[in-house]
Amino acid sequence: MSSDNESNNLTLSDDLNSAESTGSLKDSDINVEPSASDDSSTSEANYVPEQDNLEKMILSTGIRVGTPVKTKYMMPFIIRANPEGLYILDISKTLSRIDIAAKFISRADISKVAVTSAREYGKTPVEKFCNLTHAKYILGRFMPGTFTNPALPKYMEPQVVIVTDPQADQQAVLEATRAGVPVIAICNSDNVTSKVDLVIPANNRGRKALATVYWLLAREVLKKQGVIKNDSEMKIPIEDFETKLVEELS
Repeated sequence: MSSDNESNNLTLSDDLNSAESTGSLKDSDINVEPSASDDSSTSEANYVPEQDNLEKMILSTGIRVGTPVKTKYMMPFIIRANPEGLYILDISKTLSRIDIAAKFISRADISKVAVTSAREYGKTPVEKFCNLTHAKYILGRFMPGTFTNPALPKYMEPQVVIVTDPQADQQAVLEATRAGVPVIAICNSDNVTSKVDLVIPANNRGRKALATVYWLLAREVLKKQGVIKNDSEMKIPIEDFETKLVEELS
């Protein structure tokens, strides 16, 4: 690992220690219990910028709904299991980690921030995030050697790598680790995070949940970049980040 990356990781660690307890949204604030599938939610159809409505909408997308499996790595981010046996993630830590990630990303050359998604539901959110922030997206199958083989036509040397799922995007995580590049990952309750530098605990399977995570991250990055001054200036609705279903396109 280079000295530059060691410095980045040290700063990231400091950010984590100082900001772990932050986050404006807590489970006790709003009594919303999302179902196992986030696609049944309808509250996102009417986008409103008011904070109370926004917080309710965020919870209704299933962003905190995990899987029936938990790993030792994700236990610090799990608050309980719901009656269906799905582990519920701590939304305050999700928001705290999104803020930390945005601060870290803003210190990098955004043109050298690589965002990957092998998951279908992650492709539109990643593309939208990158279009707004000017990061670089890698969608679908990750070509081996992209971060490690200079002979490849699409070889790149990222300063930060963001992955939608450390399992589905395993090759990107592995190559970033080998290259000494910090990895930020959206992680569900069943993910192994031993090669992840910054975990964003969230549902990384759901269509609406992934749209919400990347929308929130884009909003925070744009604020850190000075593109927008406050939350209310984020005029693009979460639904624009959603991968459209076939019936929605017809």
